[in-house]
Amino acid sequence: KEILEKYHDPFTLQWEGVIGNIRVPSQAEWEELLTNCSAFLFYGMERFTSHVLLNRLVSMNIPKCCLMILLDLVRSKQSYQRITNSGVHKSCLHTALERPTETAMLLSLTGVRSVIANQWYTTLQENAERLEILSESLLSAGRTTGQAVHTLHK
Repeated sequence: KEILEKYHDPFTLQWEGVIGNIRVPSQAEWEELLTNCSAFLFYGMERFTSHVLLNRLVSMNIPKCCLMILLDLVRSKQSYQRITNSGVHKSCLHTALERPTETAMLLSLTGVRSVIANQWYTTLQENAERLEILSESLLSAGRTTGQAVHTLHK
């Protein structure tokens, strides 16, 4: 919400999505948001791919999406329990496709041009800091995605 308020005028008026933990988006909502976006931000618990149906994701066509930022891989007791329960029926191959590198490759095959994603588990606070740095770099400073990611390394 702070990011939305900070960049309200020039950028966020055109942003659509689901904010907060009020409800979980349906598969149809995920697909609608993904196919109609020029940029996509996921800031949430566990793996992004654990929130969407993987077989539907890989069959999607997302060529309008120039940038996807996945600030995921945060784990809580509740999120771990949800993932454990949902993963009972997944094959080893399906679970392997949900890893960060594989997710980036799948998104690239669907047409997403650039993916910024965590490689390992992190905390909500660290992801909040990453979001602030990326927002400042991309929206205020007008840096390229490569320059913005480089800023994260400093």
